Amino acid sequence: MNPSAEFVEQGMSPQNVKRASCMSVITLAYQSLGVVYGDLSTSPLYVYKTTFSGKLSLHEDDEEIYGVLSFIFWTFTLIALVKYIFFVMSADDNGEGGTFALYSLLCRHAKLSILPNQQATDEKLSTYATEASADTWQSSALKSFFEKHPRFHKVLLIFVLLGTCMAIGDGVLTPAISVLSAVSGVKVKITGLHENYIVIISCVILVGLFSLQHHGTNRVAFMFAPIVTAWLLCISSIGIYNIFRWNQHVFCAISPIYMLKFLKNTGTEGWVSLGGVVLSITGVETMFADLGHFSSSSIKVAFTFVVYPCLILAYMGEAAFLSKHHEDIQRSFYKAIPESVFWPVFIVATFAAVVGSQAVISATFSMISQCCALNCFPRVKIVHTSSKIYGQIYIPEVNWMLMCLCLAVTIGLRDTNMMGHAYGLAVTTVMFVTTCLMALVMIIVWKKKILTAVAFLLFFGSIELLYISASVYKVPEGGWIPLVLSLIFMAVMYLWNYGTMKKHQFDVENKVSMNRIVSLGPSLGMVRVPGIGLVYSNLAIGVPAVFGHFVTNLPAFHQVLVFVCVKSVQVPRVSENERMLISRVGPKEYGMFRCIVRYGYKDLQQENYDFENRLVSGIVQFVETEEESASKLTSESFGEFESTAFKCLVDPDHPYTSSSQKEKMVQSTCDIQAEVAKTGSERPENTQLKHESLRILKAKESGVAYILGHSHAKAKKSSSIIKKFAIDVVYTFLSKNSREPDVVLNVPHTSLLEVGMIYYV
Repeated sequence: MNPSAEFVEQGMSPQNVKRASCMSVITLAYQSLGVVYGDLSTSPLYVYKTTFSGKLSLHEDDEEIYGVLSFIFWTFTLIALVKYIFFVMSADDNGEGGTFALYSLLCRHAKLSILPNQQATDEKLSTYATEASADTWQSSALKSFFEKHPRFHKVLLIFVLLGTCMAIGDGVLTPAISVLSAVSGVKVKITGLHENYIVIISCVILVGLFSLQHHGTNRVAFMFAPIVTAWLLCISSIGIYNIFRWNQHVFCAISPIYMLKFLKNTGTEGWVSLGGVVLSITGVETMFADLGHFSSSSIKVAFTFVVYPCLILAYMGEAAFLSKHHEDIQRSFYKAIPESVFWPVFIVATFAAVVGSQAVISATFSMISQCCALNCFPRVKIVHTSSKIYGQIYIPEVNWMLMCLCLAVTIGLRDTNMMGHAYGLAVTTVMFVTTCLMALVMIIVWKKKILTAVAFLLFFGSIELLYISASVYKVPEGGWIPLVLSLIFMAVMYLWNYGTMKKHQFDVENKVSMNRIVSLGPSLGMVRVPGIGLVYSNLAIGVPAVFGHFVTNLPAFHQVLVFVCVKSVQVPRVSENERMLISRVGPKEYGMFRCIVRYGYKDLQQENYDFENRLVSGIVQFVETEEESASKLTSESFGEFESTAFKCLVDPDHPYTSSSQKEKMVQSTCDIQAEVAKTGSERPENTQLKHESLRILKAKESGVAYILGHSHAKAKKSSSIIKKFAIDVVYTFLSKNSREPDVVLNVPHTSLLEVGMIYYV
């Protein structure tokens, strides 16, 4: 697979940067330290402490400490370095990474998407391109299997959502365990400090962290890289110091023999303790998820040459200290710090914990935004916090929800060991989901042999299942937290997706017949008043039921009618010049058009420009080029009387916006009038085209009205009690408390008309 296109944070698109110079790679690698590796680099705060909790603390001899270090070294090397750096980082989706990127690749190559309104024209998007290599018999067989069993499309989505929900749980646990672990270090110097004060200080830091989210990470991002860099240098230097002072033979623990001895000597207790070892790789998924903000090469350079050696030295140094100080097993990290540098390291550790928490919180915002795009989460307010750095967002509802959950975990558990048990289960589940998706990507996308994919799945999957089994054993001791959180989020996501898909099914089954529309004549059997009417619908094809319901109660409509469908496409982003598809509905004299507005799962479905004028500009361009393009465009049947879809190539830098654009609009109207007067004796079809353009522009000057359907779902009387509760109570509650479509679409309230409808599921 070709390396992903790379782009810097200053808003450059992946397609604009093909090759990064050595200097730019180093610069990006430095910047990635603060954003990507904050969570991973703070793991030494609690790994040994959590691993040697419980009954394993009774076996504190050197051989067992070496065994734990051996497990940490090989886990960190095989999972973080080999799996993620050498394999997973290559499976990007147009430069984007994360679980949704893998899912998107599979959806495009194997037609697995369950998103409604998918059309053949979507495959012509520049970011939709799939590899031209021929399918192998393995990939063909797997695609055929998914094609014959559509229910597995839903199973795959649920599997992806499971990983996403566990990652959201990670967003709750990371700030709690990182901040509490960092602050608890003060007890090493102030031994009489009560635990309640540690919890209060941690809660104050957490409240401050979440309260600053609305400013956006770009305001403090310049501090992130220096803090994490200073932290990595501190812990690696202390590690080297401890190795040479306490035990220079600790390097022997690299031998895998110590892992076998550890399991043999400790038995079940050693196996259960692996739930603490896995905390050493918390944050590796962030490397892949944040690929879109940096480049693959920069993240690989930062990890291979900075993060990996620094953390390995830190773990070795702490093991060397423990080999001579068995009694400090629960306070080993801060006890291993030399007296002279304790307080500076403590301050840096606290800042590093905050930075690591910030990265996970931002990733949670991104995941929720992607779930909204896939119709798997209620509509929430999404704020773009940076005009320069694409993708930095803030979601108020999610932010305060995370804060409350973090405070509840911190106050309720008060113990980093119990938090670690919960944390380990969430992390390992997300990694296992990635491994399974990667195996499918190898067969379907990369066209590798099935034996290669199976070997990958068995090797890395077995390691992750080993850690999952150890974490599951700790469910009663804190591991239940991510399970409960993920089940709640899964229920919300599945129910919202179910209700949304049922609404779309209702719209498809109740759309107005085009034959009926045509039979009414150009006036559509009602009064056509000056202006443009925008009817928002979930349908990319056909006339929505909301239109029929509207004209039944109010038999008048605008001179120009446009059906607008805002939909998501299974790509990360859609460029501005490919955003809109314009087509004509019915004969020309009916004055009806359709506009399909397309977004990727990383795009924000909020327009920052004047949508009205851009739309009118696109329709005028469509009308004026329709005749010229008729001989070039292939006829595409939509099953009705719609004409061929035309990709509206509106220049995003020169839309009809602001007051100056109104002058341009008037000027263009005068130009068309003048041309119509001049061409009165010319070809009648040209005159007709100019008249139609003039009619559309005049309709725009008369005003634009927005017509939205306000649908309410109700369970059928024959439904079970559980379904009635799910639809009539839970789904209705989510619908009433989610963002209204007019707010998401940025519709002006003075021009809004809502049509109420009820659909039964």
